[in-house]
Amino acid sequence: QVQLVESGGGLVQPGGSLRLSCAASGSIPRRTVMGWYRQPPGKQRELVAAIASSGSTNHADSVKGRFTISTDNAKNTVYLQMNSLKPEDTAVYYCNTFGGSIYQPWGQGTQVTVAS
Repeated sequence: QVQLVESGGGLVQPGGSLRLSCAASGSIPRRTVMGWYRQPPGKQRELVAAIASSGSTNHADSVKGRFTISTDNAKNTVYLQMNSLKPEDTAVYYCNTFGGSIYQPWGQGTQVTVAS
């Protein structure tokens, strides 16, 4: 049973940066694509970025050039480096698989609030 724990969120001013971490307990199959998702207040959860075991990445147009997804396989951790944050990036951020079976339950997420 894989459990995902997100951390690193907080309150940051527009233009600021945060680095989110997603630590997985248990073994994630080698070919699993991992993703970062976010759920803004009152809206549906959306995919922000995904990374394959090959290292290939995809980022949503809304964050391209500002956010970067990466992994540390030795630590079983997925990161999301977020730069040039905007108020519209305010959301609860989650990690989970992408394109395959979603790990249930979702983690508790980490709140990111961008405000001056």
